[in-house]
Amino acid sequence: MRSASEIARDVREGASSAQREVEIALGAIRERNDELNVFLYVDESGARAAAQRVDDAIARGDEVGPLAGVPVALKDNLCQRGIPTTCASRILEGWRPPYSATVVDRLLDAGAIPMGKTNMDEFAMGSSTETSAFGPTRNPLDPTRVPGGSSGGSAAAVAANMTPLALGSDTGGSIRQPAALCGIVGVKPTYGLVSRYGLIAFASSLDQIGPLTRTVADAALLLEVIAGHDPRDSTSLPEPAPALRGHVEDGVAGRRIGVVRELIDGADADVVASVDRAVEVLRAAGAEVVPFSIPELRLGLSAYYLIAPAEASSNLARFDGVRYGLRVDGDDVAAMNEATRTAGFGAEVKRRIMLGTYALSAGYYDAYYGQALKVRTQMIEAFRRAYREVDLLVGATTPTVAFPFGSKTANPMSMYLSDVFTIPTNLAGEAAISVPFGVGENGLAVGVQLLGPGRSEATLLAAGRVLELAEGRS
Repeated sequence: MRSASEIARDVREGASSAQREVEIALGAIRERNDELNVFLYVDESGARAAAQRVDDAIARGDEVGPLAGVPVALKDNLCQRGIPTTCASRILEGWRPPYSATVVDRLLDAGAIPMGKTNMDEFAMGSSTETSAFGPTRNPLDPTRVPGGSSGGSAAAVAANMTPLALGSDTGGSIRQPAALCGIVGVKPTYGLVSRYGLIAFASSLDQIGPLTRTVADAALLLEVIAGHDPRDSTSLPEPAPALRGHVEDGVAGRRIGVVRELIDGADADVVASVDRAVEVLRAAGAEVVPFSIPELRLGLSAYYLIAPAEASSNLARFDGVRYGLRVDGDDVAAMNEATRTAGFGAEVKRRIMLGTYALSAGYYDAYYGQALKVRTQMIEAFRRAYREVDLLVGATTPTVAFPFGSKTANPMSMYLSDVFTIPTNLAGEAAISVPFGVGENGLAVGVQLLGPGRSEATLLAAGRVLELAEGRS
C-alpha cells in the first residue's frame, strides 16, 4: 500500500480520488477482518460520504488538507459523533456519542476519511487485545499470536494494509507495544501535545493519543495534523502543533544518545541483538552513542500499577447504569449499579478498579498511592538529569516478539511485564517512538524504542528515520 502522503498527493492531483481510496480500504477490510477481528464497526456509508465531500471540494478548487482522501482507523475509545464507541466493553455496547473527539475533527478538517472503530483491550486495560469483550484481534504477521495492546486493533489495521494510518492511545505503552509486535511505527507524544478531549479516559494523567503508521514520515504527517492546543482540554499545551515533516531527514549527526541498560535487561536475546544493531546504525550515522543507566526505571512498573488503577477507579465510576450505556435492573439504585457493573465490566477491568479503589482507600492512601506518586517524581527527575547528558535514549520497546494467545492471560504479572520498557515514558509525560528494526523468533517483528524529553518529537522522528532507512524501508 502507498504511504499516506502519496495517497493524499494522488487525490489532490487527480491521479486518484477519495472515493477510490475508500473502496480500496473497504475491500482490504472485507478481505481479512473476519480472520483478524480488527474493526468492531466499519462506517461504510460515513466513509463514502466523507470521500464524496473531499472529491467535491477538489472539483471546486478548494483546499482539502494534507490528508485528502486518506483512510484512517480509530481506536474504539475515541468518540465520533453518532458512531458506536464501546471501549471494547459490554457496558458501552451500542452507545453513540453526541460529539466527536478533537483529534477526529482535526482529521476531518485535514481531509482524512475515518473508516470505523478498531478493537482494543477493554477500556485500554491490557497488553494483547485479549481483554476485549468482543473477542481478540489477531496479529496480521502471524494470526496465532497477539497484536499487542491495548491499541491492538489499530496496529493490526495498519499492518494488514487495511488503512495507511490509525490512531491509538498510550497510557503505559499501548501505542508503542502493539506497533513493535505488528512491525509498524508508533509514537507516544509528549503529554498535552495532543488533545484528550473525546478520548474516553483510563488514567487521565497518563493517557495520550498518537499515530500508528507504516513509515516515520507518515507518523510525522499525522502527528502534525492532530497536535496543537485545544481549550477544551485543560491539560493541553498552550502552543500550536509543531512542524515535524521538515525534520524527518535531519539525521542524528552530532547527537548524543544513551543506551539504557534498564530498557534492555530481561529482553530476549533476539530483541537485544536488534537493539545492539540499531546502536551501530546510529553510531555510523554520526551519533555519539554511550552506555547509560537510570536505576529509577526499575520502579516504573510498581508505581504505574498503583497510579493507573487508582485513576481508573475514579474515571470508571461514571459507568453506573444511570446516564448511558448498559443498565441491569435491581431492587434499588445500589443493586442496579452493582448488577450493571458486574455484568458490564470484564475481569481485567474489575481487577484494576478494585486495586485502584483499595490504593485510594482510607488508611492505605499514603502507603500505596502516595508512595507511587513519590516514585513518579523521582523518575521525572531522573529523566531530567539524563537529558542534561544526552539528547535521546534508546532501548527495546518490548521484552519479546508477539506471543501466542493465552500464554500470559493466566498470570497478570507476566502480562504486565510486557510494558516494562514503555511505562516510564508515560509516568514522566515525555515522548517516545517505536520503530520496526530486525526480526526475532519465527521471523516476527522487533521494535526499537527511542525516548526523548518533552517536545522532542522532531528529533525522535529523525532518529527513527535513520533506523528505517537502514532497514531498507522507504
